Parts: sequence; C-alpha cells; structure tokens
Amino acid sequence: MFKIEYARDMAKDLKEFRAAERKELLDHIEKQLSHEPTKETRNRKPLVGLIPPWHHREPTWELRVGELRVFYDVDEEEQTVFVRAFRRKPPHKTTEEIL
Repeated sequence: MFKIEYARDMAKDLKEFRAAERKELLDHIEKQLSHEPTKETRNRKPLVGLIPPWHHREPTWELRVGELRVFYDVDEEEQTVFVRAFRRKPPHKTTEEIL
C-alpha cells in the first residue's frame, strides 16, 4: 500500500473547488492511488515530456476525476505518492494550458 503525501500549497488549490468537489477528489485519490498508482487506467496516465511548474519526479502522472485533474508523481522505492497539484480542465483547454 502506498502512502499519500500532499504538497504544502495544496490547501490553496483545494480552496478553488466546492466542498463536494474536494470530497470527490480526496476520495478518488485515496481509492485510486493507494494501490498501483503507476498502473495506467482509463482515468490515470503518465504525462511523458510534460515539465510542470513545480518540483517533481519523472514522470508526472494525471488522475482524471470528471473535469478535475490531480497531478502526482511516485517514489516506488519509498512506496509514496506525492500529490503536487489540483486543477480544473475545461474541455477546450489542454493540460499544458491549465498548469
């Protein structure tokens, strides 16, 4: 089982979402990232070549929760998932545009 750690500025990102969205995000993180966080699924993929504006380990991963995105990376050796950012991704925007 992987331990989940959040970046220090995550509280600021979370304040931009409604309470129900925050709960949904946190529930999905716990459910989908505590086991096999590096397994590609319909809602989870590595963002190869993406250089995010925060400290990260290669590769940065994206978890899709409806219109919301969770960006994270993983330390397999330490069995730790580092959640780096939350963003809203409207259909007309690219991932690079929302970072």
